[in-house]
Amino acid sequence: MTLGKVIGTIWATRKDEGLVGMKLQIVRPVGLDLQPKEGFVVAVDSVGAGVGEIVLVATGSSARMTELTKNKPVDAVIMAIVDKLDVAD
Repeated sequence: MTLGKVIGTIWATRKDEGLVGMKLQIVRPVGLDLQPKEGFVVAVDSVGAGVGEIVLVATGSSARMTELTKNKPVDAVIMAIVDKLDVAD
């Protein structure tokens, strides 16, 4: 899983039938200090995350294991909204 911040939403009126009804979010990876890292991923939102929220993203075959994404053409899914992050030194 990757820690990231939702930075935007993608609207696609024409897409594969397996993606109909799914919300697509743009997620930028962040470090444990919540500072942004390079790159981004487009992920299906299975938990109702919004722009600005810190989330956990699963990729690869794990992305197709949620109820929403099972057997769908998905490579990344937002599977949790982070409420709190505690890091011990």
